[in-house]
Amino acid sequence: MRTVEYYPEKDFALPYAEYFANGRKSIVKATANDDFSVTLEFDNGERRRLDMKPTLKQGGVFKSFNDISNFRRVYIDNANALCWDIDPDIDSEKVWINKVDISPEYCYVESKPI
Repeated sequence: MRTVEYYPEKDFALPYAEYFANGRKSIVKATANDDFSVTLEFDNGERRRLDMKPTLKQGGVFKSFNDISNFRRVYIDNANALCWDIDPDIDSEKVWINKVDISPEYCYVESKPI
């Protein structure tokens, strides 16, 4: 395992350096909340809350998820990413461009413990 010092040399910000140096975590459960945050449970037993409002405000691929009914369709894919399908009637495992995803690394580092 690499130390925290290794990662900044590779242009990693310190929070991400600490994350990778301490070992990756897998998301085991994601629950959408009415305040446009997601409660995440990780394989190390931690529960964290990711505020998605700043990301949703950017629009782009996240625009349709400003609707709470669309936002609630969050799931974890087979690559352990936090995901939403743009069109829920299309299988994103077959049509990958239908999926909007966020890496588990980002989810962990940018979330707050609860």
